[in-house]
Amino acid sequence: MIRQGGHRTRSQRLADERPLLADVQRDHPRFVTAVLADARMASRQRGDTRTRTSRRALVAQVLHLIWATDAFGALVLYRLEAACHRRAVPVLPRLTHRLSVMWAQVCIGDRTHVEPGILLPHGQVVIDGLVHIGSGARIRPFVTIGLIDRQIKGPTIGANVKIGTGAKVLGPIVIGDGAQIGANAVVLSDVAAATTVVGVPARPLGSGP
Repeated sequence: MIRQGGHRTRSQRLADERPLLADVQRDHPRFVTAVLADARMASRQRGDTRTRTSRRALVAQVLHLIWATDAFGALVLYRLEAACHRRAVPVLPRLTHRLSVMWAQVCIGDRTHVEPGILLPHGQVVIDGLVHIGSGARIRPFVTIGLIDRQIKGPTIGANVKIGTGAKVLGPIVIGDGAQIGANAVVLSDVAAATTVVGVPARPLGSGP
């Protein structure tokens, strides 16, 4: 039944989401692949470009980043949550989600697909809805990537996108590869590849009012 005013009930929206959620969870990247790709991003950010090949060196790299950085541990916990969803493991995904929020206030929803190799320098990030984050994304603190009210689909973020501190990226929009979003920008429409947008609402840098 549709409620007066044409709004779908919560149960109807949940029913629509279930097949989409199942697809997202089946497609989550493998835990080790994702964590090692994230570690390479975090290490390069810190000026470490060494190539590690032995298992011992890779484990040491991950442990060092968990200890030395603000949010890498929270990202590892999210990767574990996603891996548990992929294998339909009960209970543990909710626990790892809570720990990720406690660690660095990183809150990434069940319906979000994050490709291997992203960077969260300092945490304080919220990502929710049917959102896709491409490899190479750099997401600064106090960023929100998510939904507009009564929608289930959020942004698609391309590869190598940089999102500045405090930015908001909302709704079923596409951010092209290599785009840059300025600090505190509010992005409500598509952004072309290799384009920088700033302001509220966000516009391409150098465009008129």
